Amino acid sequence: MSASWIAIGQILMLVAALAAVHVPLGNYMARVFTSPNHLRIERVGYRALRVDPDADQRWSTYLLSVLGFSLSSVLLLFGLARLQNHLPLSLGFSAMDPAGAWNTAVSFTTNTNWQWYSGEAAAGHLLQMGGLAVQNFVSAAVGIAVVVALIRGFARSRADGRVGNFWTDLTRAVVRILLPMAFVSAIVLIALGVIQNLSAHTEITTLAGGTQSVLGGPVASQEAIKQLGTNGGGFFNANSAHPFENPTPLSNVFAIFLMLVIPFSLPRTFGVMVGDRRQGWAIFAAMGSLWAGAMALLTWAELSGPGLVPQAVGAAMEGKETRFGEAASALFAASTTSTSTGAVNSMHDSLTAAGGGLAIFNMQLGEITPGGTGSGLYGMLILAIVAVFVGGLMVGRTPEYLGKKIGRHEITLVALYVLTTPAIVLIGTAIAIAVPDGRAGILNAGNHGLSEVLYAFTSAGNNNGSAFAGLTVATPFYNTLLGLAMLAGRFVPIALVLALAGKLATQKSTPPSGGTLPTHQPLFVGLLVAVVLVVVGLTYIPVLSLGPIAEALS
Repeated sequence: MSASWIAIGQILMLVAALAAVHVPLGNYMARVFTSPNHLRIERVGYRALRVDPDADQRWSTYLLSVLGFSLSSVLLLFGLARLQNHLPLSLGFSAMDPAGAWNTAVSFTTNTNWQWYSGEAAAGHLLQMGGLAVQNFVSAAVGIAVVVALIRGFARSRADGRVGNFWTDLTRAVVRILLPMAFVSAIVLIALGVIQNLSAHTEITTLAGGTQSVLGGPVASQEAIKQLGTNGGGFFNANSAHPFENPTPLSNVFAIFLMLVIPFSLPRTFGVMVGDRRQGWAIFAAMGSLWAGAMALLTWAELSGPGLVPQAVGAAMEGKETRFGEAASALFAASTTSTSTGAVNSMHDSLTAAGGGLAIFNMQLGEITPGGTGSGLYGMLILAIVAVFVGGLMVGRTPEYLGKKIGRHEITLVALYVLTTPAIVLIGTAIAIAVPDGRAGILNAGNHGLSEVLYAFTSAGNNNGSAFAGLTVATPFYNTLLGLAMLAGRFVPIALVLALAGKLATQKSTPPSGGTLPTHQPLFVGLLVAVVLVVVGLTYIPVLSLGPIAEALS
């Protein structure tokens, strides 16, 4: 069977599975965040935290709760990494150095899961389970909580800036959504061949007659939430290319399904919570169109490797696992960079120049196609506001979205959101290129070297976590600077989203009139897709022209 038919079969299987769960999962998540009832186990947690789960918080209080919880998470994870050699189940690994521990703590707290280290040589089982896996759950839950707050901003009328209770949203996201889904997914992964144990290093005899040290561990349980929460941090350095994490083509498709299932179901949750399911379908259509385009182009780039990069030895199979091949690797790469997952089943540094450029561009879109758990939807809703603003300018009337007028204060917050990540990415890249410590980590000269640095800061600023492996980042310079990029890329947008949610919640909902732009029709979907591409293209095309575009044309 040809690679093209294999690719089509995998895509059809994936799309069918996503379509089957879209409505029930989206409806379920809407019920989770609108139910007045609390589970008994949730009440135990509220008492331990001494919070009132029924207290409705203003957006500023909600933001302070997000920041306080995240700061505590950074400090706890930093402590675990620095004290690892004194803790049980450390497997004899030493403590991480201060810059490395800082980078790891920030990375997993911000849902980036950028890894400067090799997992099987630096992180013991306790750090993996008690630190990294826990953050995989709660960082994903933070993203869901923030988008739910924004949805309430659209749905409420004159609510005095109150957008819900962060602690309630966080707890429900973990207990009612992520934990049960991860539990079932881990069992499926074990059945598909992913390992799950507490073994340390085991010496085995190889086919060549030598010996090799093989590390076991609780991989399936971490792999499940790694993909489901769009986290991406690998238990092993090879990430999802490692046979213990991703042993077969079937487990590969299941991993892609997990990283897409919640982001693609959240638009349904949005439609249900605002009382107009058509709005959810419109957002879903825009996300799906962009993802399909990225997937098709990246697959074409890898299947056409020799024609695009004549000098590449082995064509587009370089850096890919033979058990997956070009098509499955391209599908995985398109999906992991279209979400904020960052897991890899091939080396993105070995993608064709066009394929690597598309992977970078996917992240530079803001990871909204469909993006991370929560972060993808609130990013797309921000751009939907930009689209209605543009539409309003065309007809000469005040733009509205879901009955809320988009005035000066709202569009200022939106503009700051749109500009934040490009500023982080471009300034970070410029600093790394300009200083000796930054240039020292670049493996390849010329256009590809620029692409390596650009990819790193695009990944960190957009909280993705994947990397072009050619860049050496295990240095104090990169650990510190990329950590700052991850922090700013996560929490500045969250602050702006929550401020916008509070502003919208104070408004009175106005019924649509004859001049209101319908935001549930194909025309608006097309306008939204165009706005996404134009906003990103105008921002990043110059630097992309110096990196992957120039390399592809050379």
